Amino acid sequence: MKSTSLHILVIGSGGREHALATCLARSPRVEKVFVAPGNAGTEHELKCENVAIKADDVEALKQFALTQKIDLTVVGPEGPLVAGVVDAFTAVGLRCFGPTQSAAQLEGSKAFAKAFLARHHIPTAGYREFTQDQFDVEWLKAQTLPLVIKADGLAAGKGVIIANTHAEAEAAVRGMFAGKFADAGHKVVVEQFLVGEEVSFIVMVDGTDVLPLATSQDHKRLLDQDQGPNTGGMGAYSPAPLVTADLHARIMREVINPTVEGLKQDGIDYRGFLYAGLMIAPDGTPNVLEFNCRFGDPETQPVLMRLESDLVDHIEASFTGALSRQRAQWNAQFTVGVVLAAKHYPDAPQTGDAITGLDVAATLPGKVFHAATARRGEHLVTTGGRVLCATAFGADLATAAQHAYRLVDAIHFDGAQFRRDIGHRELHRTPKP
Repeated sequence: MKSTSLHILVIGSGGREHALATCLARSPRVEKVFVAPGNAGTEHELKCENVAIKADDVEALKQFALTQKIDLTVVGPEGPLVAGVVDAFTAVGLRCFGPTQSAAQLEGSKAFAKAFLARHHIPTAGYREFTQDQFDVEWLKAQTLPLVIKADGLAAGKGVIIANTHAEAEAAVRGMFAGKFADAGHKVVVEQFLVGEEVSFIVMVDGTDVLPLATSQDHKRLLDQDQGPNTGGMGAYSPAPLVTADLHARIMREVINPTVEGLKQDGIDYRGFLYAGLMIAPDGTPNVLEFNCRFGDPETQPVLMRLESDLVDHIEASFTGALSRQRAQWNAQFTVGVVLAAKHYPDAPQTGDAITGLDVAATLPGKVFHAATARRGEHLVTTGGRVLCATAFGADLATAAQHAYRLVDAIHFDGAQFRRDIGHRELHRTPKP
């Protein structure tokens, strides 16, 4: 018999963690969801309680889980995974859903991921990696433009620069070596630019078997029509009709299954969410742009709004060898999530601004997921770059977008930035009804 009255810990404070906590709390088997540290949204969700422990304080999180007899921990952000939180929890007998520190290198190091892809013959862009002492500027100047410059380490989704000239490429590389992304840029990866359309392909893995989740498409650039700097993500929608049944099968065959098998061959037992950011080439080839070792943000918000089966059941199956018997069930409608970001995001986001209109948004269809928010007295204020994600359903993509933007238009804070064209590629393929 399955356990009931479960106590779950979600690690993280962003919109992804708000969505995860809400989804886990929907399970009739769950009594309590603790969120560490959570945000102003998670503190008011049914069955949820914030815990004042930072997501990177592995020792304090472990002691809390032991003291509270936590049945299951779900890790949201990449930082704790790369720091080894799963290893620490597992060592004391706690179930923690996420990859180990060695497995999290797939996200923690772009150079590691690229070498892994090459070693296991998984399609990706050609590349070279450099440290500051090894940087070959003449090689760089001989490459076809544009070029993609990536900081090797974690940079909160912002460590990627697309350079349209060799001078821009050189400046990007040298800027990373000089500390633009702190320690993330001690090594730099220079990639060929791939033409096509991006999709997010997220699965659950138990070391051997895979449970695919709903498809989605993220929007990385800050401004409409995919202009401006790269960000952690300005919005997403699900499902992504670009991923037909045939393409889905091809992605599983050419990317996901070889990745799981490659990890096993390399002696890495991978359990957790696995996110493949893919560029679908004009000929249909699914090239890997990046791996994330957790659920995407902002993909989590629209994807989990559609999930109708029990996420707790799916996660528990990954610990018992039963993942192959799981089938995720999805609402057939579309969902669109629009991120509202702080003034001056992504470079130097302004914080401390009062947020208004959430009471009005609460009366409209959809849900506003909190990310960088906190309560200061009687007011909610911004605390980081991506502040909220307004997410809504619709029978078609255009209707879902319309509902999401009604939420956006109800909310105000100083200098709020958001895109007006989330889903634009698909909307251009399928005109509004």
